[in-house]
Amino acid sequence: MMDWTDRHCRAFHRALTTRALLYTEMVTAPAVIHGDRERLLGFDAVEHPVALQLGGSDPDQLAQAARIGAAMGYDEINLNVGCPSDRVQSGRFGACLMKEPELVADCMAAIAGAVDVPATVKCRIGVDDQDPAVSLFATVDASAAVGVTTFIVHARKAWLSGLSPKENRDVPPLDYNLVRRLKRERPHLTICINGGIASLEAAQAHLDDADGVALDGVMLGRAAYHEPALLGQVDRRVFGEGAGDVDPFVAIDRYKPYLTARLAEGWGLHAMTRHMLGLMHGRPGARAFRRILTVEAIGPGAGLEVVDRAVEAVREAEARRERPVEAA
Repeated sequence: MMDWTDRHCRAFHRALTTRALLYTEMVTAPAVIHGDRERLLGFDAVEHPVALQLGGSDPDQLAQAARIGAAMGYDEINLNVGCPSDRVQSGRFGACLMKEPELVADCMAAIAGAVDVPATVKCRIGVDDQDPAVSLFATVDASAAVGVTTFIVHARKAWLSGLSPKENRDVPPLDYNLVRRLKRERPHLTICINGGIASLEAAQAHLDDADGVALDGVMLGRAAYHEPALLGQVDRRVFGEGAGDVDPFVAIDRYKPYLTARLAEGWGLHAMTRHMLGLMHGRPGARAFRRILTVEAIGPGAGLEVVDRAVEAVREAEARRERPVEAA
């Protein structure tokens, strides 16, 4: 989710759900140590609970980066062992670490030893010609041996040569049963699943007890980004909250104070509203909503009036659809 789940996206998603754990984009440990920390790691208090996802393979660097993240207030430090992009491979982190489970364990031991917040792993089930039934268990068991208890598993292999990062999200077949087997055989671990889950119905199916196995969590990525309105149902349907779902219009109202604060700091409106484009998916006026936020938000001095016009376009379209047709 690099270039997607930035601080603005997370603040927007938090307007839809108070309970879901949000994750940052993957940030490399050297960037955390040597880069502009406020730009890379800055976040608003409204985002809690929020996890910092790190990339790297040097235990000392990861420990230092984890300490920085924890000191800034992140609620969890997560190591990415799943990203298949070329630039990640060249840096010896991401999915290629599935080939080195003991190194992953060394990295996790360093992270866990450096911070008091949870240290977790996000991984694939394997890479290239690995047998997933071997590689997944080897990665999980090595890290579990140093005290890691939570794993988020993208239930696909990654092919490090021959497939693009986009193809690696779609082409390798999903193996949900293997992830369920991992939970069945390692019931003391917290096992969450990721990959190809496009709806809350599908998410709930993974959380429901089936054959004596219920997974502990579901990570939604692109589904939540492209159709964020589904997040407005998460607190009720997944967490059992008694309050009603968060309507997209309510979510925008909740997001406005954040927009106002960031505009005052000099952020451009488009940097924030680009994450809202799918909010009205499937509703009358959705196309006009996207067009206004895409075209008008990039203008100099664009402010909340652009958001208001986009909202009004949806309300007008819905009103037209609901207006009765009178006989002549």
